[in-house]
Amino acid sequence: MLTLLKENGPLRVLSTARVVSVLGDVLSLVVLMLHVESVAGKAIAVAALLLVGDFAPSLLSPFTGVISDRFDRRTVMITCELAQGVLLAVIALTLPPLPVLLLLVGVRAVLGQIFLPASRAAVPSLVSDDDLGQANTVLGFGSNAAEALGPLLAAALIPLVGLRGALLVDAVSFGLSALLLLKLPKLTGPAGFGGSLFSDARAGLGEIWHNRALRIIFLGFCGVVACTAIDDVAIVMLTKDVFHASDSAVGLLLASVGIGLLAGYLSLARGAARASMVVLLVAGFVISSAGNLLTGVASGVALAFVLQTVRGLGIAAMDVAHSTLIQRLVPGDRTGRVFGNFYGGIGVAAAVSYVGGGLLLDAAGPRLTFLLCGGAGVLVALWVVAASRARGVEWKPAS
Repeated sequence: MLTLLKENGPLRVLSTARVVSVLGDVLSLVVLMLHVESVAGKAIAVAALLLVGDFAPSLLSPFTGVISDRFDRRTVMITCELAQGVLLAVIALTLPPLPVLLLLVGVRAVLGQIFLPASRAAVPSLVSDDDLGQANTVLGFGSNAAEALGPLLAAALIPLVGLRGALLVDAVSFGLSALLLLKLPKLTGPAGFGGSLFSDARAGLGEIWHNRALRIIFLGFCGVVACTAIDDVAIVMLTKDVFHASDSAVGLLLASVGIGLLAGYLSLARGAARASMVVLLVAGFVISSAGNLLTGVASGVALAFVLQTVRGLGIAAMDVAHSTLIQRLVPGDRTGRVFGNFYGGIGVAAAVSYVGGGLLLDAAGPRLTFLLCGGAGVLVALWVVAASRARGVEWKPAS
């Protein structure tokens, strides 16, 4: 991984820009949650902030991915970063009423939804096919490390510069990311389409639906997320209501998945180039789901910590495998749309998990929720295995 970063300047630029941007993104989320809670004083207001930031942009995913296929991807990424920085500066300087704040956060989230598929679609232009797995490992490790450090940065900055100051720091981080991205070469995708926005969006959806291999990846990934995304809420209830442990234990268990993620990326740094991405994807599905399943029978905090750390290893495998497979299976002029639709589907699946899993938690408690949701995730993984062995599935690079 380090060798690839050292030898490939454009990849180094993209991964560094992503780290700076994600670090600031997590910082602003923490700050805005604190601000909304202090102003509104209601959990529903904070929930609305999260819903606008995470779920709402996924509804536009068929269209956001089109942008990175129509235009130079470097220009798209730079424009998104600069626009997000401006929006955060406006929020920091005005701290508007909640409805206006939610609107601005929603617009910023849509810009992020445009950036993400553009950044993933750009990777095949920066590295050789043999290095795709390692390149995705680099991006995944950097982004998740930044997500882990973001709350710590917020905790250090807020006492020093206040909420406004922390938001301005975030605005500057997007500007720094844009400056770094200027060092990339032009990343214009292959020509070959130019219909209306709706027809191009429909073609992006059709690319997933009519390509059996892509459809298996999409349904499998979204299925596992729908089954298991409730785990963060379930962990809190398991720790407090079943283990009767402290708030520190809750924080420890919530951090365990992140530790597993980083360890997973490090373990894949050398082996990603040689690994079968289909096998890695299925293994990720099984490990991440089984980690939740077994957490349901854990005897205490220590064992739950180990199991959730193992779950993080599975999530890292899922991330590297699905990104690499999409980049290999999809023609270059449609990669942005497929990634956009993919991440939109994940957002919808996570929302389903939050609602359905929340109802299950209230009705059955955390242990049974972990058992049922983790077991359902394993069943989805088994379906992926069966579907992958069926006739007509071609796991080969797009021509």
